[in-house]
Amino acid sequence: MKYHIAQPHEYLAITGSGIKTVRITKAAWVWPFQRCARFSVQPHDYAMNLQAMTIEKLRFMLPTVFTVGPDVNNRGANSTSNGASSGDTTNEDRGDALMKYAMLLADADGKEASATQHLENIVKGVIEGETRVLVSSMTMEEIFTEREEFKRRIFRNIQSELDQFGLKIYNANVKELKDAADSTYFQSLSQKAHEGATNQARIDVAEAQLKGTVGEAHRHGQRDQEIAKIHADTAVQKTERDIERAVAEAKLSTEKTKLDQQVDLARIQAIRATEAQDEELKKTVQMRRAAAELERLRAIDVVKAEIAKEATQQAADAKAYEVQAQAKADFEKMTRSADAKAYTVQADTKARAEMVTRNADATAYATKVDAEAGNHAALQAADAQLAARLKEAEGLSAMADAYMKMSQAFGGPAGLLNYMMIEKGTFVELAQANAAAVKGMQPKINIWNTGPDAGTGSGSGGAGGGNDTAALRNVYQMLPPLMSTIHDQTGISLPEWQFGRMPAANNSNGGGNIEAKQSGVNGHK
Repeated sequence: MKYHIAQPHEYLAITGSGIKTVRITKAAWVWPFQRCARFSVQPHDYAMNLQAMTIEKLRFMLPTVFTVGPDVNNRGANSTSNGASSGDTTNEDRGDALMKYAMLLADADGKEASATQHLENIVKGVIEGETRVLVSSMTMEEIFTEREEFKRRIFRNIQSELDQFGLKIYNANVKELKDAADSTYFQSLSQKAHEGATNQARIDVAEAQLKGTVGEAHRHGQRDQEIAKIHADTAVQKTERDIERAVAEAKLSTEKTKLDQQVDLARIQAIRATEAQDEELKKTVQMRRAAAELERLRAIDVVKAEIAKEATQQAADAKAYEVQAQAKADFEKMTRSADAKAYTVQADTKARAEMVTRNADATAYATKVDAEAGNHAALQAADAQLAARLKEAEGLSAMADAYMKMSQAFGGPAGLLNYMMIEKGTFVELAQANAAAVKGMQPKINIWNTGPDAGTGSGSGGAGGGNDTAALRNVYQMLPPLMSTIHDQTGISLPEWQFGRMPAANNSNGGGNIEAKQSGVNGHK
């Protein structure tokens, strides 16, 4: 008796006493009269190079690789049992894939290498047979174009055969098809495809180059068009910006002009306000100066009056003291008469003192009145001068405003100037001056007739009207009276040897008929 434990990739197959069929487990006690065998459930790769033939009788080599192993997930009813069968031999294959796999391995000699070879022969035989059957029912075009469907059909057909052995296809790979030993089908197809691909590639390259050249030219054209459009838009925008800038500059110039006018007006107003304040300050200063001068004069006069008053008073007091002293000295000699005389003298002295005091007060009052009158007169004169200047300034301002309005009404300074010249009689004076300048002049107007009818006779010159010397004769006939006219008007005599002798005044010359008329200015002789 021994306890056996399988490795992770192994299972135990136990047969013998107490077991009707096969018990598949991972660990168990092996009793006497029982046998235990280990088998691996690890999948194996089976690579084959199958030679097959399609329905068109085309031979080719089909390299395949299949990964096959026991289906450990398909245990059937044994997946819920404790490993022992219910005892009926007819139920030994109840869907347990491991039981089928263990029974398949039991056909080998018992050696591991022999079991593996036996399993490989069975699997390869199934794969080769099912693959050839499937390929023989398909065309080469179907195998190429439906590779996934071909793989699924192989997988399905082989799996249905391997299910009876408890095996499962874990992976199936179909490699590239190859030519058989005596066939060049795939080589020809490859060469054809290669040539076709090469030719198509050349065509594609040519088309790509054509598209590239055309596209490049198209792009260049679009670029030139876009550049021209951008330049045009730029020119338009620049023109618009120039117009906007010109409008803005004009507006700015207008605003500057308005501001300059406002500044000039404010400057003029400030100057006028300053002048008014200056005049006001001058007036105030003059008034204060006059008041100060008045106070000074008043103080001088008062001081003089006080000094005179005090001097007079002192003189009177001194004189009274002398009289009193004299009276006291003569007091003893004089009695009542002396007292009366002293009283008389004292009264006279008092009257004189009062008179002097009154005279001094009158003089001071007169001086004060004269000073106040002079100050008032100075203030009145300053006020009158200020009012006159203000009126003059207001008149000039009003005249300037009136001239400005008249200038606007007459269409400008030229119209205003013409109006003022008409109003002042300037044009009349100019006309009179011009008339006076030409007054007394005696202009002389001469009219000469040097035509073919000129001269004496009944028309002898008419016969020579067509002569070539007629024009020269007419000029020569005109020279003497012309020289006479120059002499009469300028006093200059030209040489006789060059132009001939001047005719007498108011007489005809030679054969020419000369008519002269004199008239004065305005038709007066």
